[in-house]
Amino acid sequence: MNFLGHIYFSQNNLELMYANIFGDFVKGKNLSHFSPIVQKGITLHRSIDSFMDQHPINKHLLRGLHADLPKVSGLAIDLFYDHLLSKNWKDFSDIPLNLFIQNFENYSINQVDYPNESFHHVLMRMKKGQWLQNYASLDGLDEACKGVSQRITFPNVLFAAKDVFIAHEQQITTAFYEFMKEAISFFEPKNKDVND
Repeated sequence: MNFLGHIYFSQNNLELMYANIFGDFVKGKNLSHFSPIVQKGITLHRSIDSFMDQHPINKHLLRGLHADLPKVSGLAIDLFYDHLLSKNWKDFSDIPLNLFIQNFENYSINQVDYPNESFHHVLMRMKKGQWLQNYASLDGLDEACKGVSQRITFPNVLFAAKDVFIAHEQQITTAFYEFMKEAISFFEPKNKDVND
C-alpha cells in the first residue's frame, strides 16, 4: 500500500501516521536513536510492507499484472489499493475521508524527531498537491502513477498503469477487498498495542 494505506493502518494515532510514513525513509535495523513512537511507526511500516508483499492474494495479482507492468507491478498494486481504499473509504472507516485527511494534514510534528530532508519534502508536496484527496479519482490515480514512474531510476511503464487498472478493475477490486479483510484482522490488534 502507498501513503493512504499506511496512514489508515495507523489506527487514527496522528503521530504514528507520520512515523509510519517516515519508515519509508529509514534504512537499517538500529532504530535506537529515534523516539519510541517513531520506532513503532518504522516497525509498523515495515510490517505492513512485508504483509503486503508476502500475501498470497497479492502474489497472485502480481503475476497476473506482470505482463502489462513488468518490474513495477508491485508498485502499481500499492497505488491501485490506495485508489480503491479512497474510493471505497466508507466501507472501512466511520470517519469521513475528508475529515480523516484534514486531521492528518493539520497535525504538527516535531521535525527534530524526523531527521530526513526528503521526508519533509515529500510531506510538503503531498499536502500542496493534495495527493491524499486525489487518490479516489482515476485522474488522481493516473497522476500518482506517472509521478512515481518519473522517480524510478530504470525505464518503466508505470505511467500507463491507469489503463491497466481499467482493463483489470474487477480482478484488482476483488483482490483488494479480500486482502483488506485479512489485513484489518491482522493489524488491528497490533495497532492497539502500538498505541498503548
